[in-house]
Amino acid sequence: MSPIATTPKPPYYAVIFTSLKHPDDQGYTEMADRMVERVQQQEGFLGFESAREAVGITVSYWRDLASIQAWRADLEHREAQQKGKELWYRSYTIRIAKVEREYSL
Repeated sequence: MSPIATTPKPPYYAVIFTSLKHPDDQGYTEMADRMVERVQQQEGFLGFESAREAVGITVSYWRDLASIQAWRADLEHREAQQKGKELWYRSYTIRIAKVEREYSL
């Protein structure tokens, strides 16, 4: 899997998740790996890119807003969201944007 997602011709949507983790993030890696497996099975999911240094940034790409909403409501994803709030993240921000243009090399 390439670290840069292959996406269709725009328009499509991007969910941008930026976060600061707690130093003690026991169980985080296992849950993150499970969410990667699970999201790839979601209708409308197009791909993702992720990087973590001091700030974590994950951008997932989606066909439409309904697909994003369905992923947000997924039961296992909701469990991961709750654990993130309670255990893993000091803070986070989620932004949803419509991609109208794309350029590549």
